[in-house]
Amino acid sequence: MKKIIYSLLILSAVLMAACKKSPKNTGTVNTTTISPNDAGSTLDRIKDSVFLYAQEDYLWYNALPTYAAFKPRSYTGADDITALTNELNAISQIAINPATGQPYEYYDTQGDAKYSFIDNGQVSAELNGTRGDFGFAPLYNLINDLRIKYVYPGSPADLAGIKRGYQITSINGNTSISYDGPQVNGNSTNLNFVINAYSNSNTISMTLLKPDGTTLTVTNMAVANYTVNPVLKYTTFDEGNGHIVGYIVFNSFTSEANAGPQLDAAFTYFTNKGVTDLAVDLRYNGGGYVSTAEYLDNLIVPAAKSGTLMYNTYYNTTLQNNKEALLKNQWRHDPTTGQDYNYAQFDYSVAGNAVTFSKQGTLAVNRVFFIVTGSTASASELTINNLRPELNVQFVGETSYGKPVGFFDIDINVYQMYTPEFYTQNSAGQGGYYSGFTPGTSTYPGVGDYDDVTKDFGDPGEGLLAHVLNYVKTGTYAVKSPVTQRLPGQSLALRASHESARVFERNKFNGMVMNKVLKLKKGR
Repeated sequence: MKKIIYSLLILSAVLMAACKKSPKNTGTVNTTTISPNDAGSTLDRIKDSVFLYAQEDYLWYNALPTYAAFKPRSYTGADDITALTNELNAISQIAINPATGQPYEYYDTQGDAKYSFIDNGQVSAELNGTRGDFGFAPLYNLINDLRIKYVYPGSPADLAGIKRGYQITSINGNTSISYDGPQVNGNSTNLNFVINAYSNSNTISMTLLKPDGTTLTVTNMAVANYTVNPVLKYTTFDEGNGHIVGYIVFNSFTSEANAGPQLDAAFTYFTNKGVTDLAVDLRYNGGGYVSTAEYLDNLIVPAAKSGTLMYNTYYNTTLQNNKEALLKNQWRHDPTTGQDYNYAQFDYSVAGNAVTFSKQGTLAVNRVFFIVTGSTASASELTINNLRPELNVQFVGETSYGKPVGFFDIDINVYQMYTPEFYTQNSAGQGGYYSGFTPGTSTYPGVGDYDDVTKDFGDPGEGLLAHVLNYVKTGTYAVKSPVTQRLPGQSLALRASHESARVFERNKFNGMVMNKVLKLKKGR
């Protein structure tokens, strides 16, 4: 996987959660390629398929040139997936957003796609709650301050005693790990060393400094498979005058089967504690399944909103008008009915995809604070946007990623192609947040401040959580976070922090996946 950050909203009609199966339920992966010319290599035909599926199903399909003008087979790379990625990157830069004058998928000056990507199967495993890594993520707090930003429960890092906020002082015996990336005009020697040790190795040794001044030494910690618990923390705070704040850190919209029980436990706890105000920490949550986003919305929304519109989904005109010719090759299996369907059989109309609220649990709050950063993407943004018209939504943190669009996976030989096929709007018609949510603005009320990675989740002194607690207690966001106080004028440090977040999450899935049954078209 070559992209820096994959921000996804994936539609999958039963589909994503189920096995990918061909007609007659044979259990084999769809190997169909679409090509105007069967001559050439398998890779050539896959390149053709990438373009031709985009020409039919891409949200901005009408901006794409002809096959002859685009020349899909001209895109090359060091390996097959790099060649396909280069092709998809080129497709992504064609449609221009008139509001910005930049491509809708503009990400950086290198022409990387902000949303589209080619995958080899890793995404579906992560979305269903299985990971195979160290179980932690690093982040530069300052140029000379590399920290642990989160740890998954049950992962190798968790079992080794590593916690968020610990400072990494050496990796594999090397103490030269200060940030020297392009944002500080360095040669990236240190940064590349850290990246290789973290992202491209099966074992890692580290020395870490704890908040109490003691050290933790981890030797030859190995990558391992583990089941993700996306709820990293939940607790409550009594802020007086009858205000009980419920706080939850939700780090990934894994499948409802994986995430649902963890969310239920947290919200039952909140209800039993008499929570009046809710803080949902999505600062590193890049998204996942749409059904889980809807479930979280239904846990939060007031009961009186049940039965009202949550959001609408809009596909391109080819799909809405039943003109899709290639999607008949994309078969999926519904395990609940035992039936096989193809993507061309589904209803892509607006009316056929309207989602309504259905209150879950009994928690009753009229105000919710969302903690966000540039790593908050897609399904996280959908969750927030859906609730904006329904109760008092406050934004705390940094500008979110900006992904109001989504897609379904298209199988092409051994690869899956993800390109935006739809966008969403809430009940008030709000959407199109390509630039993300910027806290503390007239559109997104709250306060803007930087991520405080020096403290663990749930520490009332942690900068962004402190904003929430202060507001509940006093009605203002006057208190400034420790991060802001520590960094006045140090713009290079902040840029290093933001750049490292992108680099270290280059293999992290971010997005929204629609993993529920879509309606069949009439007569199908």
